[in-house]
Amino acid sequence: MDIVVEQISELTRKLTITLPKETVEPALAKAYAKINMDVKLKGFRRGKIPQSVLANNFKEQIQSEVGEKLVQESYFDAVEKQGLDPVVHPEITEHAFKDDGTFVYVAMVDIKPQFDLKAYKGLEVEKTVIEVKDEEIDKEIDLLRRHQAVLQTAEEGHGIATNDVAVVDFQGFHKGKAMKEVHNENFSVDIGMHRLGKDFEEKLIGLKKGDKTLYEITFPGDYPNPLLAGKNVEFKVDVKDVKVRIQPALDDEFAKDIKPELNTLADLREDIRQRLQKTKDEALQGDLDDKIMHKLIELNPFEVPQRLVNYEIQEMLKQSEENLKRSGLTFESAGIKLDDLVEKNREIAVKRVKGDFLLKKIAEAEEIKIADEDIQRGYQRIADQYRMTLDEVKQYFKRREEILPFMNELHNEKVLNFLRGQAKITEVAPTESTEQASA
Repeated sequence: MDIVVEQISELTRKLTITLPKETVEPALAKAYAKINMDVKLKGFRRGKIPQSVLANNFKEQIQSEVGEKLVQESYFDAVEKQGLDPVVHPEITEHAFKDDGTFVYVAMVDIKPQFDLKAYKGLEVEKTVIEVKDEEIDKEIDLLRRHQAVLQTAEEGHGIATNDVAVVDFQGFHKGKAMKEVHNENFSVDIGMHRLGKDFEEKLIGLKKGDKTLYEITFPGDYPNPLLAGKNVEFKVDVKDVKVRIQPALDDEFAKDIKPELNTLADLREDIRQRLQKTKDEALQGDLDDKIMHKLIELNPFEVPQRLVNYEIQEMLKQSEENLKRSGLTFESAGIKLDDLVEKNREIAVKRVKGDFLLKKIAEAEEIKIADEDIQRGYQRIADQYRMTLDEVKQYFKRREEILPFMNELHNEKVLNFLRGQAKITEVAPTESTEQASA
């Protein structure tokens, strides 16, 4: 095997690999012998077809199959001989069977970046501390009362009000054309929950059963539904029914109905406080980890392989596509340009790739490894999150390839725990925007 290496960039190598006739000919002969036994050609007995006849009929197929096999069998030996450390599968840009019997292919290889850790201990970061407020607990109790309430058909002439449920048919129009995806019949709108947007619900307040209305809503550019974001949409709405909520009394019995082990309304409030505080603390720890990673990347600049960045972007696009599918949308129907989405995600992808390299480098320096108890904790967390048994979680990972990303995630978490313990953390009061995000 002959290998010629060209440096295309700091992290990209072009390998031109030539396999000798002594390797190629037996591989081709074996492929022709196999197809000779597998196919039927008029005028020839099975297994007795001349190779020249087989070549006339199956040359492209055989060369494609044999070429792929030769690449798979030789590529890893080639990179090992050159002392390269690839980070993703290579891009095979050229391959050909030559007249002299050799096989030549070109592999574009991205290699692992080499860099020295400049700083990672004692990182100075701020940690926001947010306490649960009484009004947040009140809001949670209001939601619980809504869920426990009995729905009852409103009296004749009752105008839609907050906490009511309006049953409507609606059709959205953009620039005079009906939007196929913005249409529903007998759709229940829970007034006050803003699931269809605050503006949409407020336009319904005061309407009665049997009313029909037409109104326009301008959706902001960052509206969560990409189909509506940045558009002026005219809604034609028909109110089919109105239901009112009969909410339970706010007393100790209500607390017991929510959780039998609670005795009083005060117990319920404390239970809610603890749950909300845990949620806030977990979110703030994620925010702290983001700050640590941002500081780490800022203090340790280095280039990353573009193919690895592109792979990360593709994974992000897959996730976006799956999210849209759950709403019955595609990129095209949602009006999303793929090129714009790729560029929007590129900076995030670069940071993710850099972060992963940095965490792996720190793990090597500090000899941080995954232990069996880390894996068991990871399994338990997933079991709790998705209400599965431990055995179900273990079987899930045994049957799928997700075990490697899962292990990588656990390893990175362990390194982040180490960095958090080493960091110089200053606790700060929340800003208005932080509190809004927390709420």
